Amino acid sequence: MTFLHGAQHGGPDAQGAAPHDFSTNGNACGPCPDALRALQRADAAHYPDPAYTVLRQRLAGFHGVDADRIVMAASASEFIFRITAAVAAQRGEAPQVLLPPLSYGDYARAAQVWRLPVRRVNSTADAAAEASGRNSTLVWRCDPSSPLGQSDAGLGIGLHALPHAAICVVDMAYAPLRLDGGTAVGAAALDRAWQLWTPNKALGLTGVRAAYAIAPIAPIGADGFRDAVAALSPSWPVGAHGVAMLDAWTRGPVRQWLAESLQTLRGWKARQIDLCGSMGWRVVPGDANFFCAAPPVDDVAALCTSLRAQGVKLRDTASFGLPGQVRVAVLGPASQAAFHAAWHAVVKAAG
Repeated sequence: MTFLHGAQHGGPDAQGAAPHDFSTNGNACGPCPDALRALQRADAAHYPDPAYTVLRQRLAGFHGVDADRIVMAASASEFIFRITAAVAAQRGEAPQVLLPPLSYGDYARAAQVWRLPVRRVNSTADAAAEASGRNSTLVWRCDPSSPLGQSDAGLGIGLHALPHAAICVVDMAYAPLRLDGGTAVGAAALDRAWQLWTPNKALGLTGVRAAYAIAPIAPIGADGFRDAVAALSPSWPVGAHGVAMLDAWTRGPVRQWLAESLQTLRGWKARQIDLCGSMGWRVVPGDANFFCAAPPVDDVAALCTSLRAQGVKLRDTASFGLPGQVRVAVLGPASQAAFHAAWHAVVKAAG
């Protein structure tokens, strides 16, 4: 069980779900009512179509791409490990994996499982330079990034600069929850990369594990890697409830709910940033429905433990490579009030 214990995530723990969970980045306005109703109507008595024909066509139409570019995944983490395995299986020069300076831990964990060397680079342009002349490189980017929630202004330029042999995955987990600014990446640049989509966060349904990837446009006769990634999938990676959620993700009422929820989250975020400032926490600017902050303490891990005992859970960003800070999801006013009260109780106890 060492491997499982080494994985650090937000969300429920041995104590169950925290009453005020700031540690995960699901949409705090959720769950989306229409998506939830779709889950309740899901036919769990039968297997889904193993080829997901209708769903893949639906997702392809939603994104304006060909259906053969849609690759189903059990979750983002499952796809991360699967595409890393596909890269590791390539013949020729030993592959390398290039990560952002701060990133989700599963990117590195998957590389370590397959004994692939990992390097961290500041930008996609730097990754392009590192990948030049190599037969196989896996490049990970996330826009907006995690844990900082910041946009990658040079991502589009960097994608165009990547050599043909490089395989790039842009994790779009937080793109639907962008509260400020906008992506600088055009469709043409994204067609150079794999796009990894996990709508459960945006819909406030993180307990439903289902995801999909959009494969890049490959030159004629050069789509073997896409086939290899698809071939590594287990049978029926997405169950009936995951199918229902992904289908709902594309529907008009759900899209309208999401747009309205972003307006609510913007107001909550501004209020929560002001609250952190009033507590003496230094907030790092970002564009997503979460942000990082440095509390005025020497031991962030101990602080998180103390707050968790009072029903408030934060995400220590040391696991992302950012010690001394926490990642704080945007929650509603009641949870913010509980956060404020718990902080002052910790300060008083430390007296």
